[in-house]
Amino acid sequence: MCINNYYIGLHMEVEELTVAYSDEDTGEEVIKEIGKEVLSKGAWPTVMFFYQERDPKSGEFTEPKVSLRRYRKMAGNFKPQGKFKITGKAQAEAIIEVLKKWYNI
Repeated sequence: MCINNYYIGLHMEVEELTVAYSDEDTGEEVIKEIGKEVLSKGAWPTVMFFYQERDPKSGEFTEPKVSLRRYRKMAGNFKPQGKFKITGKAQAEAIIEVLKKWYNI
């Protein structure tokens, strides 16, 4: 559960973090998580989420997006510290090409 930007859970594990969200009044799924990778664990975990958002006008889910998120674990709870959103395939491909170049992959 997320309250005031804290993910609350007794002894919560990083694998339990999610971007999935449903409207509290209607129960309608607003953000659908379709993939997740834990990139690092510990006191400062990093998680990459693959998700879709529901378009409020059409009611359809958008093209998938990626969000890289960094959390800080304090007293068993996770507090978001930073995030970056990759909004489409073209941006993802550009990032991949730069990383390949920098790391000589």
